[in-house]
Amino acid sequence: MLKLQPSKLPGAGESLIILLIALAVISYGIIGLEIVPHIPILLSVFLVIAYGLIKKIPYQTLQNGMVQGAQTGLGAVLLFFLIGILISSWMASGTIPVLMNTAFALAGSPCFFAITFAITSIIGISLGSSFTTAATVGVAMLGVADSADFSLAITAGAVVSGAFFGDKMSPLSDTTNLASTVVKVDLFDHIKNMMWTTIPAFIISFIIFAILSPAGSTSGEGLEAFKIGLESTGLMHWSSWIPFVVLIIFTISKQPAFLSLAVTSITATAIAGFRSVLPWNELWTIWFDGFAMETNSEAVSELISRGGMNSMLFTVALVILALALGGLFFTTGVIPSILAKVQHALSSARSITLSTALTAIGINISIGEQYLSILLTGEAYQDLYDKNGLARKNLSRTLEDAGTVINPLVPWSVCGVFLSGVLGVSVLSYLPFTFFCLLSPILTILFGLTGKTLTHTSKVS
Repeated sequence: MLKLQPSKLPGAGESLIILLIALAVISYGIIGLEIVPHIPILLSVFLVIAYGLIKKIPYQTLQNGMVQGAQTGLGAVLLFFLIGILISSWMASGTIPVLMNTAFALAGSPCFFAITFAITSIIGISLGSSFTTAATVGVAMLGVADSADFSLAITAGAVVSGAFFGDKMSPLSDTTNLASTVVKVDLFDHIKNMMWTTIPAFIISFIIFAILSPAGSTSGEGLEAFKIGLESTGLMHWSSWIPFVVLIIFTISKQPAFLSLAVTSITATAIAGFRSVLPWNELWTIWFDGFAMETNSEAVSELISRGGMNSMLFTVALVILALALGGLFFTTGVIPSILAKVQHALSSARSITLSTALTAIGINISIGEQYLSILLTGEAYQDLYDKNGLARKNLSRTLEDAGTVINPLVPWSVCGVFLSGVLGVSVLSYLPFTFFCLLSPILTILFGLTGKTLTHTSKVS
């Protein structure tokens, strides 16, 4: 979207007013009226189009901005469809059920929330994908929490925190690679430098989750009935682990996410077919409609009946609308104008770090796309870091601390919509318990204000 800039930028004050009005419409619609986010975002699209027409920007230019904005999310849209297929095929092959059953062994611990956070963190680093982690292991842990009558909001907060810890720190993660690539920093130097803020955030989060964890074990009649119901489905088998192993192998070998998910889904479907879970013609149907099975347990039936491309259409529609709105913000010059104004006021390490973090957070909130948050903020600030003698790895760290992990906290964002749909818990419900995601920007701003852990270079004139 960097190319979506008008020849003349509007005033920063005017741009800020338009941005705040649009955000107010979205916030009031989602929080105040409690309607689906598509409607207030569409109303904001109408608002910004009207503003552009008043500024005498041709409608064709505005439409081009919306189209180009939406195009930036096509890669994510294709992945969403594949993740829907992966969930349904992993259900049919028994992969998600065996992950859930394994989680039961850990559910007896009195530190359930802390263990959930730790498990999703480890899997997240291994897979390098917050979406895959949440859609597989995360779903399994939510199932355990539901059966044990634990807080689904806190469990979802632990899952999101762990998934994005992995997304942030894994060398296999697309956001980690993007942040280091945009500002031209070695990948492993970037990961090593992130430990200054990430490790304290992880430790503090783990302690809080341990304190919040329910006393005693999760064993009981409810959980035992859930285990029996899961076993009675006949889905679990030693072959159910194969798709999970295949996914890890593809991830470690750094294969594209699209290919990894595609091969893993086909593998899971083949396993389900050879095991005669469903007739072959019905197996391909679940790729679109999702997997469904009736059991003696209503809770088990509800948990394992999910997935499919159809389940992702809500998310896809929202992503396209949100990115179209982002394209309009750039075409009308609203966001470029604000960024240009902010840059002129920065002259110290403190102000630059604070502004970088707030910009990354602001783009997440206004556009709802973490990749654009990293890309646009990185492009806008890297020269400032050079001129003020700050190593660029400080910038790449801030991009992740205030960009990557903030997206799942925005209800209309790509990550927020996906996670709330997959986990079955609204963003506003799990947000107060995503301690790792909340602590990361706080720590990076704190270190920036104090100068601690910042690496300096010789100033460039």
